[in-house]
Amino acid sequence: MKKTFLLSLIALASCLMVSAEVTKKERSALEDLYESTNGKDWVRTWDLNAPVSSWYGVKVVDDHVVAIELFRNNLKGVLPESLGKLTHLKVLNLAFNGLTGELPQGIAHMENLEVIKIEMNRFKGELPESLGSLKNLRELTAFNNFFTGSIPASMGELTKLKVLNLSSNNLKGAIPESLGKLTQLESLGLFENTLEGSIPREFGQLVELRELILANNQLDGEIPQEFTQLASLEILQIQNNKFNSLKNLEGMNTKQFLVFDYDKSDSKLNFKELDFKKTRVVETMFDDDEPDGKKKNDNDPE
Repeated sequence: MKKTFLLSLIALASCLMVSAEVTKKERSALEDLYESTNGKDWVRTWDLNAPVSSWYGVKVVDDHVVAIELFRNNLKGVLPESLGKLTHLKVLNLAFNGLTGELPQGIAHMENLEVIKIEMNRFKGELPESLGSLKNLRELTAFNNFFTGSIPASMGELTKLKVLNLSSNNLKGAIPESLGKLTQLESLGLFENTLEGSIPREFGQLVELRELILANNQLDGEIPQEFTQLASLEILQIQNNKFNSLKNLEGMNTKQFLVFDYDKSDSKLNFKELDFKKTRVVETMFDDDEPDGKKKNDNDPE
């Protein structure tokens, strides 16, 4: 009798330990994500009765959720506001899905985030100014969505950022001068928006930058002379804009480039060292293995 009672206690304790594997608050936030993004129809779904650590794409460390990686998993719907309760999260990868709606404001509470990958979805609305509070962020890729409005100046506070790709959205307005403070940035993609105004002279401070994609916008003015300071730059694409002078490009060491694309109609430019056979278009719009090779159509995101 005592042995049976003891075994029952052990079994009960085991169940309690499993249920307490993550906090109730974090588990609830994950359940909200499952419900609001049509979890039953995911490619790889979750068994909500199983331990959280067994759920596909969820990583648990020290009883906290530190990563959600649901790349190409048929998520559809909007992200719940409660996602912001996952304050220990470091990696959020929801790329190549069918998510829509706006980014929840609660994302500002996820101060441990290092990676946000939400590209190839149908997000809309403006990028929250509160993104600037994510001081540990190293990578933010949000290309191929329907984001509108301007690029938040607060992004200049993300001083650990190495990759920023906001290409193929509906962003407008000027490029914030504050992006010049991102001195660890290695890749910046703003391709195919409706950005206007001149390139900030502060970009000359981006000495670690290897890839700069500004093509297919409405940028004007002249190329900043400070571009000659970008000694690490290997890929530069600025074609299909409205620049009135490319003269300062002549001061760059063209031998450093793997890709160098600009509007070559200006016959006054003199690039003696540039091998134009190297130039090509660096694609920021990727296929998602659909039969027609397209991620989305040109219709309204709804």
